[in-house]
Amino acid sequence: MRTINAFKIIVLSFLLTLCSPLFSQIQTFEWQGVQRQYLVRSPQHTEKSSVPVMYFLHGWTDNITHVDNEFHFQQVADAFEWTIVIPQALDEGSGTMWNAGLNVSNIDDSGFLMALLDSLSEPYHLNLDSVFFTGFSMGGFMTHRMAIEHGDRITACAPVSGLITHSMANHAAVAPVRMLHIHGTADPVVGYSGSSQYFGNLGLGVDAILNYWKNANGCIAEPVVDTFPDLKNDGLRFVRYTYEGEKELQHIKVIGGNHTWYHSENQYDIGYLTEIHKFFVGNNTGNEGVAESKTFSLRVWPNPTTGWFIIETEKDTEIKVIDFQGRCVAKYMLKSGSNEINFGTFSEGLYFIEEETGAVQKVLLTK
Repeated sequence: MRTINAFKIIVLSFLLTLCSPLFSQIQTFEWQGVQRQYLVRSPQHTEKSSVPVMYFLHGWTDNITHVDNEFHFQQVADAFEWTIVIPQALDEGSGTMWNAGLNVSNIDDSGFLMALLDSLSEPYHLNLDSVFFTGFSMGGFMTHRMAIEHGDRITACAPVSGLITHSMANHAAVAPVRMLHIHGTADPVVGYSGSSQYFGNLGLGVDAILNYWKNANGCIAEPVVDTFPDLKNDGLRFVRYTYEGEKELQHIKVIGGNHTWYHSENQYDIGYLTEIHKFFVGNNTGNEGVAESKTFSLRVWPNPTTGWFIIETEKDTEIKVIDFQGRCVAKYMLKSGSNEINFGTFSEGLYFIEEETGAVQKVLLTK
């Protein structure tokens, strides 16, 4: 009987080995002669033929096992119905560290991360039109680098408590890319101004980072500002700045925020991963149901507008104008053909035109 059981164990072990590329814990990928480690968390149940993919890049000296346990990425993958990729930075003697442009490493991490994406595309049925990057601290630095160097392949990025290094700031972004930067004003490790109490000057301050991405994304100079409700006794205030342009730029300024990833809405006014996911999927206005629709049937031009613009419709219809706070600020009855509309009395910012069908189109008013 023991012999039969031993045989069964050997067979089971062989079968698990065959399945290991998709179900093992830590996997490896050879890049430039080095075996690089990573974890993948895929949704256990999904009807999608292909799924979005989100990279999470850990901080300096951290590791993939720790962040996987901290963030419960399998639960995240199941909730989002996304595949989560957690790659490991190399340790070159001072702890695990990404080559984000601090001139302390010659490792081609940027190339590694994109090559890994290509290798995972087919076995994990990844949607390469929905590729997202986020990361904390040094992982935030690396997220900025990925956006600058690979924005033509990345849908959106959300660096947290990480900067654009001075060396990377000298490079023009290869393409506009939707960007959400989150940073605490009281961060002593990676300072809001670009300096660290421990490491000196690390890169651009947040204001300069926003200017970099405003230029890269063709954004308007002034943002729409909204403050998250202050409901928790957390000693923090969360303020969001939204810059509209060819690609949207957002900044969540955490007033009083430390060098910390704020996880839970039960403890804090927001949870970072929740807000990042909302931004990634486009539900970033704070107004449920107000999102751009592919079925919008009216033609609106010019957009952006400085006041007057034209809406063309094939039939008589009524529209609503909704501001960034979700308030209906105007209604218009349109006649079949061309209709002149004037937003000249409205404040500069983002508005939504809603058809009777519920379909919505963004309109950006600049002055």
